[in-house]
Amino acid sequence: MEIKVLGALNAEFEGISVVPSAGKPRQILALLALYPGRVVPVPTLMEEIWGTDLPQSSMTTLQTYILQLRRLLGTAMGPDVPGSAKDVLATRYGGYLLQIPAEAVDAFTYERLVTEGRQAYEDGEDERAATVLRRALDLWDGPALVDVRVGPVLEIEAMRLEQSRLVARERRIDADLRLGRHVELIAELTDLIARHPQHEGLHSQAMVALYRSGRQAAALDVYRRLRQRLIDELGVEPSPQLQRLHQAMLAVDPRLDIVAGPRRTSTFDLYAA
Repeated sequence: MEIKVLGALNAEFEGISVVPSAGKPRQILALLALYPGRVVPVPTLMEEIWGTDLPQSSMTTLQTYILQLRRLLGTAMGPDVPGSAKDVLATRYGGYLLQIPAEAVDAFTYERLVTEGRQAYEDGEDERAATVLRRALDLWDGPALVDVRVGPVLEIEAMRLEQSRLVARERRIDADLRLGRHVELIAELTDLIARHPQHEGLHSQAMVALYRSGRQAAALDVYRRLRQRLIDELGVEPSPQLQRLHQAMLAVDPRLDIVAGPRRTSTFDLYAA
């Protein structure tokens, strides 16, 4: 069985889809998929589907949704597959679980690659870090669970995955900057700072990429626009790190030209105190 949650929900058994068309069973499948091999308690499933406003028939209705999922599984498995749908979507005391290996879910492959890439980054293996983190990010095919109506539990999980995706992308860009790929990164970073207009880390990366590409004025303009936005919208100045990066560019600090120096740090922390 293979399940994808990094984008549209997709679940297949031997190439046959087992994703229900109805909204609530889709929520249940998505939630179970994020905890493969682990029991998801009935109250958690109910909270995801109905929040705090449980219908009187909530337990019976939940069991009906589980039955619908098992029917889809049973159809996909066919009569010749050992075991049954009840073995895959199993009932346990107090809850249900999908008895599948974690590697069957793309989110867990992604997280394994991110861990590997971050370690390579910390070890100063920039080429390997960039390659592995790019492989992790390539698993995404849109926002997490983009076609699933998310309740309070899935909303938290989707936000966690999206935040992890952004951090992994930052680290991959840092590795690419240390490898001297600043020109190639300008278009990507221009798009990212437009999508995340108050994100100082991404703005610092855009500034460095532009500066190293001989576009000092454009780099300084990125800082100017971010500073104005922070003042107008939040009433705050940019962080000390970003202010020091700005001053370094004004002073043409030679440290900014270091592509892969001995200090293993993020672009944003280059001028941390």
